Amino acid sequence: MPGKFYDQWCIGDRIVHDLRRTVTETDNILITTLTHNPQPLHLDAEYAGATEFGRVVVNGIFTFGLLIGISVGDTTLGTLVANLGYDKVAMPKPVFIGDTLRAETAVVDLRESGSRPGAGIVTFRHHMFNQRDEEVCSCLRMALLKKTPAAA
Repeated sequence: MPGKFYDQWCIGDRIVHDLRRTVTETDNILITTLTHNPQPLHLDAEYAGATEFGRVVVNGIFTFGLLIGISVGDTTLGTLVANLGYDKVAMPKPVFIGDTLRAETAVVDLRESGSRPGAGIVTFRHHMFNQRDEEVCSCLRMALLKKTPAAA
C-alpha cells in the first residue's frame, strides 16, 4: 500500500509522480462519448482544424481525471476514506493527442476531522505538465484519510 495515512503527511510535502501517460485519440473519444459531450472541438478534426488550435483538443475531463488518477498511487491508495471535493480546477493550456503528461503534488493544508477521530483532511495541490513543461491542469483536492492505526 503506497498511500500515506493522514498523520504521515506534512504541509510542504512534494511528490513528483513517476507515472507518465501519452494521450491517445482513443482516450479522447472514449471520455467524450462516455460523458455525452457533443463538442466538435473534441470530436471533429475538420471543425477543430479551423479553430485557433488547428487540431482536436483533448477533453478537459480526461486531463483532470488523469491528473487525479496518476496521483492516487503515491497519495491516497489504501488510506482514503473519501474525496471531499475539488477546488480551483484550472486548465491554462490545451492538451493535444500525442502529448505526454506528468504530474506533481504538494500538501498545502492538514486538518483534523471534526466528525471522525480516526481520520483527517489533507488538501493536495495537483499540477499536470506536458512534454514541454507547460502546465495544462491544476486543482486542489480535499481528501479524508485514515490515521495510522496506532495514532487513531
